[in-house]
Amino acid sequence: MQIINNKGFYYLFHSFRKNGQVVSRKKYLGKEIPVDIESIKIKFLQKCLKEDVFIKLDSIKKNFNRDWKKLPESIKKKNLIDLSVAFTYSTNAIEGSTITLEETDELIKKRISPNKPIDDVKETLSHSKLFLEVINSRSEFDLKTIKKWHKALFFETKPDIAGLIREYSVKVGNYRAPDWQDLKKLLKDYFDWIEQNNATMHAVEFAARAHHKFEKIHPFGDGNGRIGRLIIALILRKYKYPIMIIPYKKRRTYYHALEKDENGFLLYFVRRYIAEFKDYI
Repeated sequence: MQIINNKGFYYLFHSFRKNGQVVSRKKYLGKEIPVDIESIKIKFLQKCLKEDVFIKLDSIKKNFNRDWKKLPESIKKKNLIDLSVAFTYSTNAIEGSTITLEETDELIKKRISPNKPIDDVKETLSHSKLFLEVINSRSEFDLKTIKKWHKALFFETKPDIAGLIREYSVKVGNYRAPDWQDLKKLLKDYFDWIEQNNATMHAVEFAARAHHKFEKIHPFGDGNGRIGRLIIALILRKYKYPIMIIPYKKRRTYYHALEKDENGFLLYFVRRYIAEFKDYI
């Protein structure tokens, strides 16, 4: 999606695939870019996504749940444990864990510890346990919740920051996170946004935007990526969509998408989601 200037008149332009063909949509903005352009861009993109993308996402949900209901309870339980292994491996590996997928599987299922740093082992076990708690949770999603998650992840390995909102500056690569003195207001605004959009925005869009907003706030000294990806899992599970894993091998594409604005990240997310679950369309 982009803003184009055609002989002094501004337009929003977005192209996408619909029924195998490239379709373009344009919205007139006027002779000047409106002050509420970000809100206009969100509504315009949502309108475009409703034409094709949301239909595919809803088909994924319908067919996934049809197949899920057919499974015996013991198989459902096994599948969720397998999901916790894959999710835990990828999210920790993205953050630098040295434990392989095979080692993660043996550690979670058989409690066989690899010859790897003890902190990586502890965080693997903590994350797997927390992941299963999150996707089975029916509690409110608020500031207290994410602080509880963070404490559960790091109480053994980083007790000095576990569950605590940072009171210092943080820089991740070229991105400088907001000043810690602004975090109280930013988090309040974030959870106000969560409450306002919880039941009105399409669930997959909601998960993507909630993740991107959280990562830009970066409220913790460490572990923001893992908490942010748990937010994705929580929202998708709550609305009965299959949970997407951000794969370690494609982390650079994910990092690049996070550097974009919120709409850019959303487009990355829905494309990745549809590619991941195309068999359910």
